[in-house]
Amino acid sequence: MFIIVGLGNPDKKYEKTRHNVGFEVIDRIAEKYNIEVSVRKHKALVGTGMIGTRKVVLAKPQTYMNLSGESVRSLLDFYKLDETKELLVIYDDVSLAPGQLRIRTKGSAGGHNGVKNIIAHVGGQAFPRIKVGVGEKPGRMDLVDYVLGRFSAGERVLMEEAFENAAAAAGLIVAGEMEAAMNEYNRKKKDE
Repeated sequence: MFIIVGLGNPDKKYEKTRHNVGFEVIDRIAEKYNIEVSVRKHKALVGTGMIGTRKVVLAKPQTYMNLSGESVRSLLDFYKLDETKELLVIYDDVSLAPGQLRIRTKGSAGGHNGVKNIIAHVGGQAFPRIKVGVGEKPGRMDLVDYVLGRFSAGERVLMEEAFENAAAAAGLIVAGEMEAAMNEYNRKKKDE
């Protein structure tokens, strides 16, 4: 079994914001593998299904970003899974260009409060993740305002492709192909 968690904020006003790219990737995975993510449990909206031969749980924590670890901990405890091998977390990253992916087997929170909370709840940094680039904030803009803002039309095109790529990468990771996913999707996007 494998748990795939996409980070975001639950209220409608946060839909399609930079901070909610994790939710959007979960929606793509759900669509691709015909998994309905609609059951409320473990402080999340969850759905179970199959990716290839592996059973998966897709989750969108409903705790708000900064408390995401509560939901992740509850899921891991309930299914008795090892976060280092059976958890994948998908979230936004302001240090990557819009649409750029960075797949890692472990790492720090990099200033991301949702990831910081997950690290605190699982007791370590060793869990796979897909970081989805949303671009750096403009100089004088507040970081919170930036990540809670929406993409420009041009950025949205890049993001749609990134969501598809992240969903494909998640499929590879669930199949035990972490290295293949990293080789394929960690490449720098060429300027178009």
